[in-house]
Amino acid sequence: MDAASYALGDLRGLLPPRLRDSHKGDFGHVLVIGGNHGMAGAARLAAEAAARLGAGLVSVATRDSHAHALGTGRPELMVHAAETDAALERLLDHATVIVLGPGLGCDAWARRVFDASLRSPVPQVVDADALNLLALTPFRVASSTMLTPHPGEAARLLGTDAATVQADRGGAARLLRERFGGTWILKGAGALVACEGGLHRCVHGHPAMASGGMGDVLSGILGALLAQGMGLCEAARLGVALHAAAGERAAVRDGGRGLLALDLLPYARSLLEETCPC
Repeated sequence: MDAASYALGDLRGLLPPRLRDSHKGDFGHVLVIGGNHGMAGAARLAAEAAARLGAGLVSVATRDSHAHALGTGRPELMVHAAETDAALERLLDHATVIVLGPGLGCDAWARRVFDASLRSPVPQVVDADALNLLALTPFRVASSTMLTPHPGEAARLLGTDAATVQADRGGAARLLRERFGGTWILKGAGALVACEGGLHRCVHGHPAMASGGMGDVLSGILGALLAQGMGLCEAARLGVALHAAAGERAAVRDGGRGLLALDLLPYARSLLEETCPC
């Protein structure tokens, strides 16, 4: 079966408006886990995207050496050093959604927080190095897990190469879901969502989005939508479309080359408001 193409306009009203007496506790608590040595920016990108797209609360679990700078740079975030199992467990206990992987690395600390995080029962977005750790010891994930590989990460998970994945993107997305469970987003031009509702292809996107950090921003957007109560398939489709359409709009209005990941957030926010008014 071919993928069903969709545009952002097809998803109007998918996220319902907020009640007038809403408070931050109604819109979830996203915990971003990552930002290993030298990679604090990835965790910042994901966390800021989660906050900007409507999560009620956003925390970051990271290395001690990065905690102060991340908290100072974006004071709305709650940033914690998670060097011990006990420190991480306290953070996991308060999260309603986990975004695992931005800047995570693959060292002993990364492996430890990866194992602890995937034992949590809350919905999770698994990205970046968390996918590479999953490829090292493959197992089926919980049904409440969303995984977001680019073609290279998908190839490692499937034991093949990126060219093979790209030659049959739909087949690769279906095989990932069949082999590992969960909901899958295969990133790249014409991003694919493989979920319980079938295979969906987003028509948005722009070559200006070929720059570092775009995937981290996507993972934060997805975490925010899950935190606001959306189901996995709906959040995946809406999050992918918001991200890709924001890239289009930013490139058209501001120019293509030199587009940075955080440049997408003002456009993603306005597009969400146009599509699903608050």
